[in-house]
Amino acid sequence: MKTWTKYLIGAASAAVLSFAILTVGFKGVAVKGSAATAFAETKPAVTIPTESLSVVEALQNSFRAISSGLLPAVVEVDVTETKTAPENPFENMPFFFFGNPRQQQDKKPREYEQKGLGSGVIVRRSGKTFYVLTNNHVAGSATKISIKMNDGTVFEGKLVGADERMDIALVSFESDDKSIAVATLGDSDKVQPGDICLAMGAPLGYRQSVTQGIISATGRSGSGIGNVSDFIQTDAAINQGNSGGPLVNIYGEVIGINTWIASSSGGSQGLGFSIPINNIKHAIDDFISDGKVTYGWVGVSLLEISDEFKDSLKVTGSTGAFAGQVFIGSPAQKGGMQPGDYIIGLNGHDVKSVDQLVREVGNLRAGTTAEFSVIRGGKKLELSVKIEERKQEISSDDSKLWPGFIAAPLTDKVREELGLKDKGVKGIVVGQVYEKTPASYFRIQPKDIITGVNGKPVTNLAEFYSALNVPKGKKISFDLYSEEGTITTNAFTMK
Repeated sequence: MKTWTKYLIGAASAAVLSFAILTVGFKGVAVKGSAATAFAETKPAVTIPTESLSVVEALQNSFRAISSGLLPAVVEVDVTETKTAPENPFENMPFFFFGNPRQQQDKKPREYEQKGLGSGVIVRRSGKTFYVLTNNHVAGSATKISIKMNDGTVFEGKLVGADERMDIALVSFESDDKSIAVATLGDSDKVQPGDICLAMGAPLGYRQSVTQGIISATGRSGSGIGNVSDFIQTDAAINQGNSGGPLVNIYGEVIGINTWIASSSGGSQGLGFSIPINNIKHAIDDFISDGKVTYGWVGVSLLEISDEFKDSLKVTGSTGAFAGQVFIGSPAQKGGMQPGDYIIGLNGHDVKSVDQLVREVGNLRAGTTAEFSVIRGGKKLELSVKIEERKQEISSDDSKLWPGFIAAPLTDKVREELGLKDKGVKGIVVGQVYEKTPASYFRIQPKDIITGVNGKPVTNLAEFYSALNVPKGKKISFDLYSEEGTITTNAFTMK
């Protein structure tokens, strides 16, 4: 590398010397009275009005100030993961012509190391400990972490905590250097489309890089990628390696953590997405104190529903989240929430979507009481629910779901799909059925048509859910449509 450097410097010097000789010679033969000879250094490239230039220079100076102030707090996160290779990848493959790979493979699992890199931003200092915020998919599974600073200094990192649902992680490192920069966190609730922003990080391994753009949109859903956050969308270039780096406003404040891109090629196409920093602030404290994010839990299974669904529930024109099922013994059930409730408000503000409600409930602290506004049977009700901590073993136990299946309206389209010839049949149709739930006790199957509850006819969803919610200790049974006559299920005692 040093030899090439000397070569390049020598070549550059020779080029400069040749240019100087050529210039002298050219000046020496200039004829007096001929056309004026102009040199590049004597003529401006373009003429820009002073007022306009001052505006552009002010913007450029702002970008310089933001970059110089924040880049020292932006780091490259190098990770090593230990993975296990499959015992025999040819286990279920036929013989090859040249030997049997089943005999050639060592059946003992093999461990190997896989390296990767991402970005991060220093968000807190406590004594000698510095905390770096990044993505879970960058550092969450790492067995070894290195933090590379803007000046090239490398520190050994330690995973403090990671959360897969939000895709964030916190890494720490130790240093006596009190001059290490710590970023300032902004208020992502104030972000609006059209705001100027800068994305920082290590795209494709080029650490401490800056790109500039605008906020394209806010409130983008992340449910399609298994993330409970909403997202800030930006056209500032974000590429592989930018994950975990900060999205910054014109005040030099971190307003988001760059997380993913929508791309058909794997490169930036002006569709970058960042987790709003307000979604993460409480998680930093949770990681430092508990090593994990603590979520609030209500205990309802939420659904986004169609207009036809809303019409059948008598909530046409309302926005919110539909409680299709309620966990038996959950805070929701204890607070009086029932399957079929359409949740339109939480703690005094509107609920606009399932994703929003999931995020906001997750941010509630265990032991606090939340006020829910619901529509039930066309009437608005207020419910008080005491929040509990979300525990994986409880929240993932589908056997506790009541009633254990998704009910849907019996529309003309559904009738046609089911081949239902009798147009006089009214009721609801059973969608997805969950195993080991009360539905399995009733032997209810997908596509069953429920025409009555406890012997009382039901013709739409509103009537079904009204009849479904019987008091604790009372029995309930369903009437199922059959071409040969009505079939009544066993009775189930409400818990």
